[in-house]
Amino acid sequence: MKTLKEIFYRICAAWALITFIVTFLIFYIPSMLTWLIPEPRGQVAFLWLAKWWMNTWLFLVGCPVKIRGKENFEKGKTYIVTFNHNSLMDVPLSCPYVPGANKTIAKASFAKIPIFGFYYKKGSVLVDRKDDKSRRQSFEKMKAVLAKKMHMCIYPEGTRNRTQDPLKKFHDGAFRLAAETGHDIIPVLIFNTKKVLPPGKSFYFRPHKLEMHFLPPESINNEDGHTVIKEKVFNVMKEYYSKHSN
Repeated sequence: MKTLKEIFYRICAAWALITFIVTFLIFYIPSMLTWLIPEPRGQVAFLWLAKWWMNTWLFLVGCPVKIRGKENFEKGKTYIVTFNHNSLMDVPLSCPYVPGANKTIAKASFAKIPIFGFYYKKGSVLVDRKDDKSRRQSFEKMKAVLAKKMHMCIYPEGTRNRTQDPLKKFHDGAFRLAAETGHDIIPVLIFNTKKVLPPGKSFYFRPHKLEMHFLPPESINNEDGHTVIKEKVFNVMKEYYSKHSN
């Protein structure tokens, strides 16, 4: 039985890859036309198309997504949005389903992928974490995103969590950004992506329901600095994830 399941999930992986490429190519040209529209309107159009793409692809691969807590985004207000990060499946979810225009901090190396890289660049602030200059520039670019009334989406764990703990230790970036700009932070928990793409398994895809929960915003107190808000957000996300994961 175990062998049959392994074979089935690898067939699912082939199907997921094929449908990802085909649907991406369908949405690619209209998505790239949004480069011609000034931000933030261009980003709104880009994300509208990205959401349609993801809705289509997730339906085809048997991974329906349920969103909770969108009411925590106050109309007209811009936020720093912090996600947990368990799997590559987090990436296509974190951008399209955030209410309003937004960009995500992302690895610069992915932008080098032919065709896909140009799409990836549209939705991202790129950073090479091994380059100090790139990290400094990305921080200023994130400030610019917020200044344009777009949310800035960040994975404070930095890389995927391959441990058994609910969360890895947070980096400072998101919280320094909040301290310097005064923007509130909306914590977000993504559930079940590790079940779809389990760590340690190659060419494996297990269809499963996904969920993304937006929590109430956390305000930054400039007198406390970024370390206090970092600890607070970490504890809020860890407690919520522990209670709601299964």
